[in-house]
Amino acid sequence: MPQTTNHVTDIGESWYAKTSTAFDEESPMPDIDVDQNMFSNSEYIEVLGNEYKPKAASMPSWLPHTKLGEAKTQLTNDSKLILENNRDVSQYTVEPESDSLLILTPIKNNAKHLARYFALIDKLKYPRNRTSLAILVSDSTDKTQQMLIESRRWYQEQAPPELRFRRFDIYRQDFFYALPRKQRHLREKQKERRTMMARARNYLWTRALQNEQWVLWIDGDLEYYPPNIVRDLMAYDKDVIVPNCLVRRRSIQGRWKHTVYDRNAWQETNQSREVISKLKEDDFMVEGYKSLKTYRRYLDHFPKNETIVPLDGVGGTFTLVKSHVHRSGVGFPAWLFQHQVETEGFAKLAKAHGYGVYGLPYYYIRHVTD
Repeated sequence: MPQTTNHVTDIGESWYAKTSTAFDEESPMPDIDVDQNMFSNSEYIEVLGNEYKPKAASMPSWLPHTKLGEAKTQLTNDSKLILENNRDVSQYTVEPESDSLLILTPIKNNAKHLARYFALIDKLKYPRNRTSLAILVSDSTDKTQQMLIESRRWYQEQAPPELRFRRFDIYRQDFFYALPRKQRHLREKQKERRTMMARARNYLWTRALQNEQWVLWIDGDLEYYPPNIVRDLMAYDKDVIVPNCLVRRRSIQGRWKHTVYDRNAWQETNQSREVISKLKEDDFMVEGYKSLKTYRRYLDHFPKNETIVPLDGVGGTFTLVKSHVHRSGVGFPAWLFQHQVETEGFAKLAKAHGYGVYGLPYYYIRHVTD
């Protein structure tokens, strides 16, 4: 029987042992010099001073919040009858549970990152009894699936009650798509690769989403994010919101340097719109390549007084979404939508539905170095 160490367990070859001390949020990067302590817990954004307050119970979200007599527009008799019928049935309708959170992660061959993945989730300062976790394993040939099954068994059956998830679901859907890791960032491979990722994300959220109020997409290979991040992002009360995901790489001089990892989070500019106006209907836009200038504005292009900015594209490294966005039919296009697919297509589709998409230029998380 596995023996617990603090809040983790020694499974198999100790792959998950001692992760509670391996990633200490008090000093997440002691080996490098980072400007202005960008990863210290006390210097993120001003919203950190305002705790996220759960909303009081209210009428079901899909019902009008005004009484019939207060409606600003004239209601027909049919409209009044429809609203009355809605109120009659609302007591039998399953509504999202207040402040419940569903974490979604699609992964492939992620065994070497799973210890860190769970260690970071364990440090999140969010009620575990309101947190569900769903992971999709696709086309994996390593021990990812076996390790996830063992992790689920420990969390849901052996862990202390305060560490047990509301739900912990594992799904398997193979697409039989093989792309060597060294080729994953080649420009010519991006359309087919991102299309497969869109299919995986759509499979996961349509299977896993139940009555949660929030959906949080997290990459399986993040290196660090602050424990308060969920409440911080929720405090902005936006339909879709992302932090700024960085990656550290060693310079020629041997010093560590942080740059933006997630170039999928961007804002259109007049120049980028001009470029788009000249594209053919089936042209695919992709970011982060010197051979293709899109003239879009990334999260490192904003002054420090702009702590939250509207975006037209997002990535999926750490993306918080109000669940009603997905429920309204906004998923991840596996086809070209306004020249984008997957997460960037999701942002475009969300905006086309009237939802707000935002980014936090100076709220940092970090991705592992590829």
